[in-house]
Amino acid sequence: MADSANPPNNSRPPRKPGPNSGSSGGSSQGRPRTDRPSNSSGRQSGSSDRPRSERSSEGSSRSYASRDSRDGSRSRSPQSGRTSGDRAYSDRRIEPRTERLWPDLPDSVTGDELDQDIFLGDLRGLTADNARWVARHLVMVGQNIDDNPELAWEHAQAAVRRAGRIAVVRETAGLAAYRAGHFARALTELRADRRMSGSEDNLPVMADCERGLGRPEKALEIAGSAAVARLTKAGRIEMRIVAAGARRDLDQIDAALVTLQCNELSEDDFEWGARLRYAYADTLEALGRTEEAATWFQKASLLDVEYGTDAEERLVALGGEVVAPAIGGFDDEVLFTDLEE
Repeated sequence: MADSANPPNNSRPPRKPGPNSGSSGGSSQGRPRTDRPSNSSGRQSGSSDRPRSERSSEGSSRSYASRDSRDGSRSRSPQSGRTSGDRAYSDRRIEPRTERLWPDLPDSVTGDELDQDIFLGDLRGLTADNARWVARHLVMVGQNIDDNPELAWEHAQAAVRRAGRIAVVRETAGLAAYRAGHFARALTELRADRRMSGSEDNLPVMADCERGLGRPEKALEIAGSAAVARLTKAGRIEMRIVAAGARRDLDQIDAALVTLQCNELSEDDFEWGARLRYAYADTLEALGRTEEAATWFQKASLLDVEYGTDAEERLVALGGEVVAPAIGGFDDEVLFTDLEE
């Protein structure tokens, strides 16, 4: 569905498919999860981007480690919020009684927290007052997406109400809906973003939404599409994890294991390595290969320096021992802890 510093508004990104997307991992038989833990930097371990609306207003506009930060650009078609005859996506002032339907905006959130590329770029077609209002709701999405995803979704809907013809707003709404478990709405919003922006970035999330709606065959159809080849490496790994989860939804556990078997399992990549290894370990355990599973849970934990998965707990449950990864000035030291004592 690479870590950067938290934005000044302490927002965290809507999660991409998490470590359990391809496995049961404590959830219900491999269903997409909307409560995946994040690391201390505000990024989920292995997550490969943030919605464009969560860029920090401080520092580089590319500091948020998005997929489009890797290919250098993303095709976007920011459009005006004004339409003729379409009240839902108009740039007109909302009547006070309608305004009260949306969640409150605290005075401390001004909209300046939003990356200026978004505020001055994507929202430029809106009136100044409306752009500020939409920006404040987008900031609130980022601030609440982890601890209160339903509230984040309400703020996202408010932004769509006044700027629904802007791609970044629809993307943010789609990822917020996904995190809140509203998979059908997430698909609607992300499809709209894809039409407007031309980006394939959120295909793994869309596939995971299909799983959440009980349509694993649709998820596999997306995973097998030609568009997947245009994803970044991190995006392709995410799709592999989701596809394995879809196989497990269909009780094709052996096929799920084959889906996860790739050269990247041996790569010590801190961005997505822990999640890929975790999914592989969980699938091995589902097949009854517990010794191999323990080995891969251990390998996952070595890359999971931000504790974005519960790999260590799963390892302990299988009677394994935790290997503490060497950090700081202890590059050559590996600590072993016998958890049975």
